[in-house]
Amino acid sequence: MSRAEELVVALTARGWSLGVAESLTGGALMAEIVSVPGASATLRGGVVAYATPVKESLLGVDAALLDEHGPVHPSVAEQMATGVRATVAIDGRQADVGLSTTGVAGPDSPDGHAVGTVHIGVSTPSGVRSFAFLFQGDRASIREQTVDAAIEALLQAMRE
Repeated sequence: MSRAEELVVALTARGWSLGVAESLTGGALMAEIVSVPGASATLRGGVVAYATPVKESLLGVDAALLDEHGPVHPSVAEQMATGVRATVAIDGRQADVGLSTTGVAGPDSPDGHAVGTVHIGVSTPSGVRSFAFLFQGDRASIREQTVDAAIEALLQAMRE
């Protein structure tokens, strides 16, 4: 069983709904989850907030935080994960879980962070946290590693 399959099974078993907010992964995380048969039982939807202003306008990331630190920051990942829960609300009920990715896939870094710097946000009913990584490899590899790490981060948070 793949890690994505494990995630869908775990979320479905808990009856939890999921929203996903992506930046550097550009929809790859959603695609990995959607590839699992039965994902519709848990996945509500997501936002690809590639441009920094979209993180604020659609996900509610604090403008002052973005101005001070830019989009590659643990608090940005946490706010993206929390914000997407509300963004994918249905009938006024937000998603139970939010998962987010933000970082620098390369080949260059426009804001001075090392290529491969990634922050993953996880927001669950028990709290919000972020996970920081420095991945190695080319752009495609960094994005792939981020997808894998995001799924693993949410599985880990669900075990705690």
